[in-house]
Amino acid sequence: MPLVYQQNINEDTRLGVWHIAEAEDFFLAKVPLQKTITHPHKRLQHLAGRMLLTELFSDFPLSLIEIADTRKPFLPNEAFHFSISHCGDYAAAMVSKVNRVGVDIEIISEKVGRIKDKFLSEKEQLMLTRAFEDQHEISPESALTLAWSFKEAMFKWFGDGGVDFRKHLLIESVICKGNEYLAQCVLNKKSPISLQLHGLMFNQNILTWLATR
Repeated sequence: MPLVYQQNINEDTRLGVWHIAEAEDFFLAKVPLQKTITHPHKRLQHLAGRMLLTELFSDFPLSLIEIADTRKPFLPNEAFHFSISHCGDYAAAMVSKVNRVGVDIEIISEKVGRIKDKFLSEKEQLMLTRAFEDQHEISPESALTLAWSFKEAMFKWFGDGGVDFRKHLLIESVICKGNEYLAQCVLNKKSPISLQLHGLMFNQNILTWLATR
């Protein structure tokens, strides 16, 4: 079944992940391609993300989606708040009738280790080391990818651009419970905003999200 994960956060907010295993015609029969995308797999990712929006809320008005100057998709009347992410063969989406949302999905990769100093402070790196020191099944690249994904989800939730991941998006703590994670974070762009983010690790992928006013 392509919809591999769905969670009703509350009665107004839903989250889903789609495993892309279909041909392009499958999606085009259900949702429109709303912009020119030349790369075939990126087209599939785009279509799967749009498909997810209607899977989560059947009355989601796809035709009304616009793109802000920051490249964030939005609905002019904000009938729904939504966020979309994709990587590899997965697309993720989160939709809410009342809350701003942010979602991110990443493939665990050692590449993130090469840029860790660009998006994590020394304090955050030490915190991550301590948070995962007893989690022997979690590799360093998994912990760093999780941190990157938390910051991506915060960035998407904020939506206004002009954000320095190291300076403005701060991870204060991470709690691990099996393959689930809970992070206390601060978005410190204009004035400090405390945020709680959730994370899930599955099939060498990491999914993170938050929803709040």
